[in-house]
Amino acid sequence: MRRIVLLSLLLSILASIAAAQPNAGRKTANPEIAKAKDEKDLEAERILRERRANAQSLLISLAADADRYSDAKLRARTLARTASVLWDADSERARAMFRKAWDAAESVDQEAQRKLQEEIKEQQAKRGSYAVQNPPSIRAEVLRLAARRDRKLGEELLAKLNVEKQQEAADAADRLRNFRAGSEAASQRLSLARQLLDTDVERALQFADPVLGSINQESLDFLSYLRDKDAAAADQRYAALLALADGNLQSDANTVSLLTSYLFTPHTFVTFDNNGSSVSSSSRNNMPPVVPPQLRDAFFRTAANILLRPLPPQGQDQSSSGVQGKYLMLKRLLPLFELYAPRDMTEAVRTQMEALTNLVSDDARQRDDNPLREGIRPPQSNDDREKSLLNRIDRAKTSEERDGLYLELARLFTDSEDNRARDYVAKIEDSDFRQKARAFIDASLVMNTVSKKNAERVIELVRTGELTHFQKSWGLSQAAKLLGKTDHDRALSVLEESAAEARRIEPSDPDRPRALIAVVNAMLAIDRRKAWDAIDDVLKASNSAENFTGEDGVMRISLITKNNATTRSSSNGEFNIEPLFTELATDDFDKTIELARLLEREAPRAAATIAIARTVLEEKKK
Repeated sequence: MRRIVLLSLLLSILASIAAAQPNAGRKTANPEIAKAKDEKDLEAERILRERRANAQSLLISLAADADRYSDAKLRARTLARTASVLWDADSERARAMFRKAWDAAESVDQEAQRKLQEEIKEQQAKRGSYAVQNPPSIRAEVLRLAARRDRKLGEELLAKLNVEKQQEAADAADRLRNFRAGSEAASQRLSLARQLLDTDVERALQFADPVLGSINQESLDFLSYLRDKDAAAADQRYAALLALADGNLQSDANTVSLLTSYLFTPHTFVTFDNNGSSVSSSSRNNMPPVVPPQLRDAFFRTAANILLRPLPPQGQDQSSSGVQGKYLMLKRLLPLFELYAPRDMTEAVRTQMEALTNLVSDDARQRDDNPLREGIRPPQSNDDREKSLLNRIDRAKTSEERDGLYLELARLFTDSEDNRARDYVAKIEDSDFRQKARAFIDASLVMNTVSKKNAERVIELVRTGELTHFQKSWGLSQAAKLLGKTDHDRALSVLEESAAEARRIEPSDPDRPRALIAVVNAMLAIDRRKAWDAIDDVLKASNSAENFTGEDGVMRISLITKNNATTRSSSNGEFNIEPLFTELATDDFDKTIELARLLEREAPRAAATIAIARTVLEEKKK
C-alpha cells in the first residue's frame, strides 16, 4: 500500500514538471518592447478619441449654422447629412435634425417642380420639344438617410409627403399611362426599397409592397431586382400585376411591353406611340431569368387578351400607343409569341398585326431598328442601319427631314468612335443646326471614349473637337488617370494641360472649380504630393464662383431640335467637394480641417466639414 502511495506521489510530481516545461522553455518577452507597444496603442487611441470629439463638435457647430442658412436646399441637405454622420454618437439630436431637414426639403421640392414646369412650357413654346434635367429630389435624399438609420422615422417622413388626394386616387388609366412612375410617394418608396434590397429584403418589401400594385417602369424594375434576392416573392407579385392588367380595360400595347420586361428584358423598357419610340434602361444586367413555365404562360394569355382587343372607333382611341404604336409593338413581340406561345394564339396576333398594316405609315411598315429588336432579336449591324437610313434620306422630301436623318447617322457611329459620325454631321445643310450637332457629337465621342478607357483617343478628340474648356479639361483629366497606370510623366503632362483648360473658364463660372477638383482627383491617383500643392487653386476658384455649391457637379450635354430632345450626362462625384475632402482627410486630418475653413461660401464649406467628420466617426464601419 505504501508503495502505491509513493508511486502516485511520484507521478503527480512528474506531471507537474511536464506541465510547467513549455513555460520554462519560452523566452521572457522584452518588457521595454511591450511597454513601447502599449504606449503606442494608447497614443493612437487618444488621438482617435480627440479626433472623434473634434468631429462631433464640428458637426454640432455646423448644424447650428445650417439652421440660419437662407438657402433652404442647403439647409435641408446639411442637416440631413450631419444627422446621418452624428447618429451613432447622438441619435436624439440627429433625429431632430432629420425632421428639420424634411421641413426644409418640402418647400425646396415644391419650388423646383414649379420652375421645371415653367421651363418645359417655355421650351415647348419656342421649339416644340424640350430637354430638361429633373431637379434632385431633396426629400428623397433626406428620406434615404433617415430610413437607413431608423425605419420608424423613415415611415414617419413618408407619411408627410404632401401628395394631393386625387393624385393618390388617380384611376387606373392615368397610372398605366405614366410609364415611368406612379405618384411621388410611390416613387420615393420604391427608391428607398431598392437601396434596402442589398442588405435587408424583408425590410425592403415592407416599404415597397404598398405601391407594387401599379404597372410602371419603377415597379417592374424593382421586381426584377427583387427576383435576384427572392425569386418566389418577385414572381408572386408579378403574377398579381398580370391579373391587374388583364382585368383593366385601359391596358394597352405599352402595358404589355412593360410586363414583357420582367420575363425577357429585365431593367430595359420599350414603349411606342404614334410619333416614335422610347427605350430606357436602369442596368446593364438584362439577361432573361429562368421562370416557371406557368408564369410565362400566364403572361402570354394576358398579353394576347390585351393586344387582340378590337380597335376603338376612329377618333376615339385613348390608348397611349395609338394605332401605329400598337402595330410596332405587335411587330416587336411577335417573335416571342412564335417561340413560346401556342400556335393558335400566335396566329391571332399575326393576323391582328396584318390587319393594322394599311392603317400605318410606310416608315412603320419598313421599320426594323433597335427599339423593335431590343432584348428580343440581335441588334442590326451599323452597316445595315446605315443603309436603311441612307435609303430614307433618298426618299426624304425636305432638307429638314434629311438633316434629322443625317444626325441619326452621326449618332449611330458615335458609340463605335467612328469618324463617320463627324462626316455625317458635316452633311447637315442648316448651318446653325450643324454647329450644334457637331458640338453634341464631339462631346458624345469624348464621353464614350472615356468610358472605354482609350486615353490616346480621348486626347486626340479633345485637341480636334468642338468642345468647351470644361469638356476639354474633364476629358484630359480622365485620360491622365488612365495614363498614370503606365506612364507617370506623360500623365502629369496631360494633367497640366487639363489644369490650363480649367483656368481658361471664367472665374465666376462654377464649372471652373469643378474642373479643377477633377484635376486634383486625378492627381491624387498619380502623385499625392502634387495633389496637395494644387489644392490652393481649388480653394481660390471655389471662393470666386458665387453659384458653386460643391456638389451636383455633372458633365451634361444636350441637343434640342424641333421634333426631338436628347440629353446625356456623366458624373461619379469627381466634380464635388465631399469625395475630395474625404480623400484628403485620410492623409492629414488636422490640415484638411484648416483647408475647409478657407472655403468662404456656406455650401462648399458644409460639404467639406461633413466629409472630414465622416472619416473618423464612421471609421469603425469601414
